[in-house]
Amino acid sequence: MFTGIVEEMGVVKGIDRHLQSIRLTLLAKTVLEELEIGDSVTINGVCTTVTNLIEGGFTVDLSPETTRVTSLGSLKVGDPVNLERAMRIMDRIGGHLVSGHVEGVGVIRERKQEENAIILTIEAPADLLRYCIQRGSIAIDGVSLTINNLTDRGLTVSIIPHTAKVTTLGLKEVGAPVNLESDLIGKYVERLLNPGLRSQIGGG
Repeated sequence: MFTGIVEEMGVVKGIDRHLQSIRLTLLAKTVLEELEIGDSVTINGVCTTVTNLIEGGFTVDLSPETTRVTSLGSLKVGDPVNLERAMRIMDRIGGHLVSGHVEGVGVIRERKQEENAIILTIEAPADLLRYCIQRGSIAIDGVSLTINNLTDRGLTVSIIPHTAKVTTLGLKEVGAPVNLESDLIGKYVERLLNPGLRSQIGGG
């Protein structure tokens, strides 16, 4: 489990592509503290498992499913990525509960400056938007954010200067893909109220 509070921006050092799976090598600093093989780290909001530790970095393996349903398959060497280690029970939850199980990929359709904030308008899949509410939480590339406005096609969020500086969202331009994960609570409530409903919770 994660909080959506990005610890640092890492950099893609190497990409080893197979037929459908990928091995990523990433350079990092902060998340390497006490990091061990088998630990979980989110990369742009995608929960991954550390498979090897190297000097100044680590490697992860991406399954064919991960490359299909997230934006990680389009990464290039030199790209910055948002990194967060799994939360500890005694940590403060500064954002919201994030599983790292990306539900879909959105696209930035508009980026504008409003005084000190960057306003991003993101087109998102309809089956993800059903679990979003205005002023609710959403994880975008692993960053916990508040939904400002919601439509049947997408949503808008405000990026404050600190978030723009320490995450990749400050660098993303119109047309860029972003990994999306809606708030967990709505999906569990729906499943409990409609036990016969096919849902992402429990695999349907």
